[in-house]
Amino acid sequence: MTAPTKPSHPTASPTEPLPGPPRGENLHAPVIDWFEENARDLPWRRPEAGAWGVMVSEFMLQQTPVSRVLPVYEQWLARWPRPADLAREAPGEAVRAWGRLGYPRRALRLHGAAVAITERHGGDVPADHAQLLALPGIGEYTAAAVASFAYGRRHPVLDTNVRRVLARAVTGVQYPPNATTAAERRLARALLPDDEPTAARWAAASMELGALVCTAKSESCHRCPIAAQCAWRLAGKPEHDGPPRRGQTYAGTDRQVRGRLLAVLREAHGPVPQAALDRVWHEPVQRARALDGLVADGLVEPLADGLYRLPMT
Repeated sequence: MTAPTKPSHPTASPTEPLPGPPRGENLHAPVIDWFEENARDLPWRRPEAGAWGVMVSEFMLQQTPVSRVLPVYEQWLARWPRPADLAREAPGEAVRAWGRLGYPRRALRLHGAAVAITERHGGDVPADHAQLLALPGIGEYTAAAVASFAYGRRHPVLDTNVRRVLARAVTGVQYPPNATTAAERRLARALLPDDEPTAARWAAASMELGALVCTAKSESCHRCPIAAQCAWRLAGKPEHDGPPRRGQTYAGTDRQVRGRLLAVLREAHGPVPQAALDRVWHEPVQRARALDGLVADGLVEPLADGLYRLPMT
C-alpha cells in the first residue's frame, strides 16, 4: 500500500486545508503601510512635479532604471517645465536631450504628446483616462499611471514590478508571462481598492514593493509585508516553468549601432556627413541597416549631399 503523500505546503499541518490566494483587502493595508515607511524620495513623486513631471518620468522609466533616469529627468524639467515648452522645440531637440537613456523613439513620442496636450488641452496634461489614451505615444499603462499617480484616479497600473508582485503573491508563480495577459488585467482590476485615494496609493505601493523587495533576481521575503500570505512563498517557491524569460542583449546588436550613430548626431551642432557616421561601426551592412532604421523611425533626417541631422519637423 502506498503511503499517503504529505502536502507540499510548508506551513500547513496534514489536517489543515491549504489557504487560498490572498484577498485584495488583506494585501492593501500592509503594502500601503510599508510604502509609507519605505518609499524612495523621487522627484516625480513630489507635489511640485505635477502631472507633466509624472508623464515625463513614465516615458523615461520604461525599460530604464531609476539611477539612469534621474539626471536626465532633472535636466529635462529644468529646460521644459511645461508641455508647451517642449512643443515649441524641434523634435530633434527632444532626441538630443534624451541622451543615452535608450529607446530614443520614446523622446519623439513624448514630444508628440506635448504638442497634442498644447493643442488639445491648453497645455495641461488631462486627467481623464480616455483623453490620456488618445494622446500620441500613450498606451494603456502610461495612461493609467498618469491618471493614478498624478490625479489619484482609480485604475489598475500594471508595470513589470506590479505584475511580478501579483504573480507571486496571488497566482503563486515566480514570474508573470512575457506579455501582459487578459487574466492579469482582470486580476489587477479585482484587487483594486474601491475608493480612489486608496487605489492610487495601492498602485504606487505595489510597484515600489516589486522594485525594492520582490525583485526579479533576488527577492527579499524577510522584508516583505505580505510574505506570510504570499502564495508563491507558501508553495515553496516553485521555479518558473513557463516560456523562457526574454533577456536583453546589447553588444553587437543594431541597437548598439543605432546608439552610436545617434550619439554623433546629438553632439553635432549642424548636419553630419556620411563619412562621420561611417566611422562609428566597422560593418557596413549593419551600419547601413541601422541608419535606415533611424530614418524610418523619424529619429534622423536625411539631407542633400549625404548629410544627416536630428529631425526638425
